[in-house]
Amino acid sequence: MLLGMKNLSLLVVVSLILASCSTPLKPHEGYVDVTGGKIWYKVIGEGPGKPLMVMHGGPGGRSCGSIAAYEQLALERPIIFFDQLESGMSDHPNDTSLWKISYFVEQVELLRKHLNLNDFHLLGSSWGGSVAVEYMLTQNTDPVASVIFAGPLIGTPKWMEDSKVLISRLSQPVQDTINKYEALGQYDNEAYKAATDTFNINFNSRKGRGTPVPECEGVPGSNRAIYTYMWGPTEFNATGTLKDFDRVPDLPKIKKPTLFIGGEFDEVLPETLYYFQTLVPGSKVEIVPNAGHAKTRDNPEDYIRMLREFLAEVEAN
Repeated sequence: MLLGMKNLSLLVVVSLILASCSTPLKPHEGYVDVTGGKIWYKVIGEGPGKPLMVMHGGPGGRSCGSIAAYEQLALERPIIFFDQLESGMSDHPNDTSLWKISYFVEQVELLRKHLNLNDFHLLGSSWGGSVAVEYMLTQNTDPVASVIFAGPLIGTPKWMEDSKVLISRLSQPVQDTINKYEALGQYDNEAYKAATDTFNINFNSRKGRGTPVPECEGVPGSNRAIYTYMWGPTEFNATGTLKDFDRVPDLPKIKKPTLFIGGEFDEVLPETLYYFQTLVPGSKVEIVPNAGHAKTRDNPEDYIRMLREFLAEVEAN
């Protein structure tokens, strides 16, 4: 009888632990301690689907600009946004010793633990894709239901190859201006900046910046210092610490359901995403029509629809 009571007590304790682990994630925001400071996060939605963690681009980008695009998806599941250290609402220690990809991966893991995420989807956009692929290759991925790479930087050499193709699609005068001032290293030249703007309106966001985003009111803008230090002066010129970053050869190591998604006119060519697909068995590719790199700005309707369909398929299996 005593043994039976002990077993019953143990069962109760285990049940309570499991119940606490499955507590639904509610909308809220807060901060998490990481190496170097605190990172800000925000949860929207509380539907029955598995949570989706979204990582912004950059380095030095911010989450606020894409929150509105995910609101429809948040009717089905919690969506988690966070600003990486040195970005947006998170701390800005301005410490270059922390500007290494391993620390950004650590931030994902610390946030996962803080929110008690044991079954979630991971989405990395642009530079966020670098963090996502590094996370998938260096961390325990048992809690990851699927990974989504949106216009991802998986390898700088491949990104630069794509950039050369895209530049070749611009007018000859724009090409000549880019080539001239890059050879001179005069990235602040007004003509070079204008040529860069032409590249961005074709391949970054085809709608431009548009009207101010309410969610970004009072949020610090993009951190140019970390962007230049880690990446370079423009989207198509990598001179920083990520110059030799390349995880393309390691893509076959990813065993989770995987989606590569990009815009029709993305900085990452559709052909590149299809190449990545050949390296990850069972992975899928989606191309968002009429969109550049900034899919949540250019065509959020089709982008979210494609994400919804992929997530539903993963959770149905």
